[in-house]
Amino acid sequence: MRRRRGRAQEEDEVNLTPMLDVVFIMLIFFIVTASFVKEAGIDVSRPPAAQPKEQKERGNIIVMITSNNQVWMDGRPVDVRALRPNVERMHAENPQGSVIIQADQESENGLLVAVMDAARQAGVENVSLAGD
Repeated sequence: MRRRRGRAQEEDEVNLTPMLDVVFIMLIFFIVTASFVKEAGIDVSRPPAAQPKEQKERGNIIVMITSNNQVWMDGRPVDVRALRPNVERMHAENPQGSVIIQADQESENGLLVAVMDAARQAGVENVSLAGD
């Protein structure tokens, strides 16, 4: 009788090892797949930050782009080609300052990129865009 009782106990137990193997394989698969998933695009229309990061007043260089694509700097209109020397001059006067670009919503993106490139080429590492 003892033998029958031992076999009955063995049959009642469920072997979980194969199920755990499958779960771990699926976990590894999902982790590996998630690391290769890339976003197709970026979310462009983001709301403004609740508490925007404030720039310290260090004599920042402010460049404005109007809705009709005019670039203004230091209270006067500036040609995009002359922007780099002007930024270099103002940055030499105050090396701790950064460039803050205030672009109108209606301005062209290409002009904004050109202004950012001119500021970077002038040696300014900290270029920021001003928001509302």
